[in-house]
Amino acid sequence: MADSTLAVEFRNIDKAFYGVKANDNVNFQLRKGEVHALLGENGAGKSTLCSILAGLYRPDAGEFLFEGTPTVFKTPKDALAAGVGMVYQHFRLVSNLTVAENLALGHPKLGMSISQAELEDDARQLGEEYGLPVDPAARIWQLSVGEQQRVEILKLLYRQAKILILDEPTAVLTPQEAQQLFKTMRQLASEGRSVIFVSHKLHEVKQVSDRVTVLRDGTTVGGADTADAEPRDLARMMVGRDLELPTRDAQHDVGDAMLIVDDVRVAGDRGLEAVRGISFEVRGGEVLGISGVSGNGQRELAYGIVGLRTPTSGTVTVDGEDVTSLSVADKIDRGVAYVPQSRLGMGLAPGLTTEDNLGLKAYRKPPYSKGLMLAASVFKERGQKWIEKYDIRGVRPGLPIRLLSGGNLQKALLAREVELNPKVLIARSPTRGLDVGATEAVRNLVLAERAKGTAVLLISEDLDELLALSDRVLVLYEGQVAGRMPAEEATPERLGLLMAGHKEEAAT
Repeated sequence: MADSTLAVEFRNIDKAFYGVKANDNVNFQLRKGEVHALLGENGAGKSTLCSILAGLYRPDAGEFLFEGTPTVFKTPKDALAAGVGMVYQHFRLVSNLTVAENLALGHPKLGMSISQAELEDDARQLGEEYGLPVDPAARIWQLSVGEQQRVEILKLLYRQAKILILDEPTAVLTPQEAQQLFKTMRQLASEGRSVIFVSHKLHEVKQVSDRVTVLRDGTTVGGADTADAEPRDLARMMVGRDLELPTRDAQHDVGDAMLIVDDVRVAGDRGLEAVRGISFEVRGGEVLGISGVSGNGQRELAYGIVGLRTPTSGTVTVDGEDVTSLSVADKIDRGVAYVPQSRLGMGLAPGLTTEDNLGLKAYRKPPYSKGLMLAASVFKERGQKWIEKYDIRGVRPGLPIRLLSGGNLQKALLAREVELNPKVLIARSPTRGLDVGATEAVRNLVLAERAKGTAVLLISEDLDELLALSDRVLVLYEGQVAGRMPAEEATPERLGLLMAGHKEEAAT
């Protein structure tokens, strides 16, 4: 007899891609009216399991029961019709449409029978009811990342979704925004809806969820009531060993200023000024953390330093040399290394092998090339050496790098950059979306560069990461410095207020 308290039950679910099992005999139960956290390393099978529930994939074997009935969603449309929706890390909104129009887009029951005013009024009321306020007449491109996430959630609520899957929802939020989201999640659960919360932040899991299920290597390894689960035990279940995330050593010698940014201004994609007169310096052996809600000039600042965009004014100096107008290649030669937020596409060439990607920034010079000829043996030899040195897993001969997990992609990207022995390392959100095991490896690589005397500019929206690794923290708001302080004086609450635009005389 079916359990009437269960919204979803997976029994012995299998799903494979290219002969490799992503889900292997997975069992999972989601109750009605609960927030259920789903934990696991990158590649553990969380996204695959959620995608089966959201109608993107069909299981190869096993049974999927929806409200007690054996079910197979053939498409996301089927899942939405049944009341299941997913909010992905990368939002699926039409940027030139308004909030209200995005809510109505593709709605099966909305045609010409509802006016724009009625649609906006519905959107406004829904936002107020669930603590997700957003201007229904605003166009998506005008909204902050946090507001865009609200629109994604409102889209599902507008369709009366009974089950919401939130994939790493706090990665782009300030601490205050995250707390409001948690209130919304609890409100949804109190109404009898179910929420699957996919996260790598164990303290958030403890705070908001009722139960937790842990996956490892595609298999269910355990579950518990959250109140009875300790973060250390959950981390051990995820990675199969005891784990302690590394933090910087407060007592540390630093050198001279290696990177100086002086009154730099950089234009955004639309020609408007995105970076508005920013100045700072980073010394050798120091990590300067840049915090801020996404979209406040962080990307343009990084582009202006590494050469992807030329500043409209101001100067960038590396080791005493003005490099403001130099090309990307020239800045690489001057010792500037860059780890972009987008691992595939900008950071790595998805169709090339791991060995080829590891040599991408050095292929113009010996021993990778002789004249116009590339030395394939050098790519292979050095690539294999670094794959072993940096513990990059899942690599097979001829396998495109895009098929590696997020953590291994990031290790490959960092390995390529640090093997250039840079003077300046710029890293944007280096642990975003990574599990605790991969986060440990990436943090160790960043701290190893600090110990070598490299000037590290860490641009991140993860305040835990910034506070753990940074010697000093600088906050950006609307392209300007809203505050700067030693890491010892920074707290998530203080940084969150500055990130939201609140002035603080002491911080500036």
